Amino acid sequence: MKDIVRVAGGQGFWGDDIDAPRRQVEGGPIDYLMLDYLAEVTMSILQKQKERDPSLGYARDFVGAMQAVLPAVVDRGVKVIANAGGVNPVACAEAVKQIGVKAGAQGKLKIGVVTGDDLLGRIDELIAQGHPLANMDTAEPLSTVRDRVLSANAYIGSTPIVEALTKGANVVITGRSTDTALTMAPLRYEFGWKADEWNKLAAGIIAGHIIECGAQCSGGNCLYDWKSIPDMANVGYPLVEARADGTFVVTKHAGTGGRVSVPSVTEQLVYEMGDPHSYITPDVVADFTSIQLAADGENRVKVSGITGAPSTDKLKVSIAYSSGYKAVGTLVYSWPEALDKAKAADGILRERLDRLGLKFDKILTEFVGAGATHGHLAGNSFDAPEVQFRFGVRSNDRATVERFTREIAPLVLNGPPSVTGFAGGRPKVEEIVAYWPALVDKTVVQTNVEILS
Repeated sequence: MKDIVRVAGGQGFWGDDIDAPRRQVEGGPIDYLMLDYLAEVTMSILQKQKERDPSLGYARDFVGAMQAVLPAVVDRGVKVIANAGGVNPVACAEAVKQIGVKAGAQGKLKIGVVTGDDLLGRIDELIAQGHPLANMDTAEPLSTVRDRVLSANAYIGSTPIVEALTKGANVVITGRSTDTALTMAPLRYEFGWKADEWNKLAAGIIAGHIIECGAQCSGGNCLYDWKSIPDMANVGYPLVEARADGTFVVTKHAGTGGRVSVPSVTEQLVYEMGDPHSYITPDVVADFTSIQLAADGENRVKVSGITGAPSTDKLKVSIAYSSGYKAVGTLVYSWPEALDKAKAADGILRERLDRLGLKFDKILTEFVGAGATHGHLAGNSFDAPEVQFRFGVRSNDRATVERFTREIAPLVLNGPPSVTGFAGGRPKVEEIVAYWPALVDKTVVQTNVEILS
C-alpha cells in the first residue's frame, strides 16, 4: 500500500480549460487524474445529441484530453477517472479506445465502463412499481411532467469505480457519477477502505468536493484578497496528497499560478453547501463541521478531523424535462439618464406586446449596470454611464415567443435615444430545460462494469 496517493483535478465542468489535463500530468508526480464534466443541464444536452446520433451523448472534449495525457497513462502509470460518459459511456469508451489504437497503445489501455445510472428507459416501469420519483422541492409526482422528460440519471457512488480499478482498468469512464466519487474511489481502492469506515470515506468525499471544481480552490473565482493572487493566466489546478488515515493535503504543482490557502479551500468547501452536518452522497454522509484546515507550507493546506455517518437507502435522481420556450433580447443605453431611458424602453415594449395580444407565462426585465445583481439593495440614486436593458419572455407556445423576437429591434429607432449597441442581434428562441430532483431506492439501481482493452 502506498503511503501517499496523489489525485489531481483536471476539469471542473464541460467547457473548462482544455489544456489543464495535460498540465496536470506533466507538471509533477500524480497517481490519478480526475476529470469532472457533468452538470445537471449537461445530461439533457447529451441526451438530445444521442437522439440525433446514437454514437454521441458524451463529453467529446474528453477524447482530446485523453489524447494529450495518453503518454502519461501508458508510460508512467497515471490512471484517469472521468464522468465524461454522460448518457453514452460505451460510445465514449470506444472513442477513447480508438485514440489508443491510433497511437499504437493496443494492450496498454484497459478502459472500465460504468453503466446503470441512466433510468430514462425505465421511468414507466419504476412508476408502476410504486416509485413516484416525486420532486424533492414540490412533492409533485413525476407523472405530472412524464411526457416532457428528456433525461433521468441516478447519481451513483464510488463502488463501481473501485470495481473497475480492481479489474485492472487504467481509465474509468462513468455516466452520472457524483463529482466527489471520482476522487474518493481511487483512495478507497488504494488504501482498502471498507464500506463502513465512515470517517475515512467522508474524508475521501471532502477531498473530492475540494478539487471537483478545478482551479476554483486554487485561486480561481476566489474572493479573498483576489487582487494579490499571482499569475492567474497560468493558474495551477489542484491536487490532493492523501494518506490511509483519511488526512490529506490540498496543493498544486510548483511553478504554477494561483494560490492554495486556507481561505481558498474554505470558499470551495461552502460551494453548493446545504446542511453542513449532512453532506449526503451514495457512499457516506459527511459532516463538514468536523473539518480542520491548517496551513502546511506554501500553497499547501492540510485537511484532517473529518467524521462521517452511514449512507442513506436512497439515490438522488437528476431529471430534466422540457418546460416551454424563452427568448432574451438586450439593448445598451448610454449616459445621460441611461437608466431612465432603459426603464422607458421597458414600458414601451410591454405596451406594444400587450397591444399585439401576446400573453407570456413570465416577463423578466433587468437593468444591467444599475442594480441587476443586487436588486433593490443597490438603489437607483446614481446616473449610470451606461445600462444594458435586458428583456426576456417565456411561454409554452413557441410561436408567441417567436413573435416577441421581432419587437425589440424597432426600439433602436422608435424608442428612447442613445442606443449604443444592439447586442447579439435578434433574440433567438430557446427551449427551456427544467430540473426535477427526485429520490429512488438504491435497490432499483444496478450498475455494471465492463472492461474494454
